[in-house]
Amino acid sequence: MMCADIGALKETLALFEKHEIDYLHIDVMDGVFVPNLMLGTDYCRRLRSMTSIPLDVHLMVVDPEPKIAWFGPQPGEYVSVHAESTKHLHRAVQMVKATGAKALAALNPATPLSAVEYVLEDVDGVLLMLVNPGYAGQALISETIRKISELRALADARGLHDLVIQVDGNISFESAPKVIDAGADCLVLGSSSIFTKDLPFEEAIIKFKELCLRG
Repeated sequence: MMCADIGALKETLALFEKHEIDYLHIDVMDGVFVPNLMLGTDYCRRLRSMTSIPLDVHLMVVDPEPKIAWFGPQPGEYVSVHAESTKHLHRAVQMVKATGAKALAALNPATPLSAVEYVLEDVDGVLLMLVNPGYAGQALISETIRKISELRALADARGLHDLVIQVDGNISFESAPKVIDAGADCLVLGSSSIFTKDLPFEEAIIKFKELCLRG
């Protein structure tokens, strides 16, 4: 949603509902954990009043534990907490789940999968960043494709076949088939896909959904 035109928010949400978009990804940035400030609590409340599409709140903030409740997570929503942002990832995950929301552990590109190895049974999924978080429009870091495959293999080896693998960062018409083939099943879309300047907005949504169905 950081890529959406705030002046056309009502129209954007209407098209998302029409085309059955699953979640609204909310990039929450504190200017400390990542070098940017973006989206907050009031924005989340406003979205909930405008649409029935559940939120996918991505907390890119230091010390997330006391801040989770600020966003009023709802049952059926996702909340992602970065392993790098807290000394107590398990505690943060349990705090998310206590709200009724689904908990994701998030990892930056250079962070190894071992950072979430001991919470895999506790989370609903893992969010893998394919770019360094903070700004839209960055190039995808190619090594992260292998990371997706390794996470899927790790989850399957433990019998966690329903573990959601969400990927975020330069998910384009070209990269989407690669991340899907690697094992990703939840794609965060932004300026490289549905918000591209190369296609009308609704046409981009239709084209991307057709691409995913073919995959």
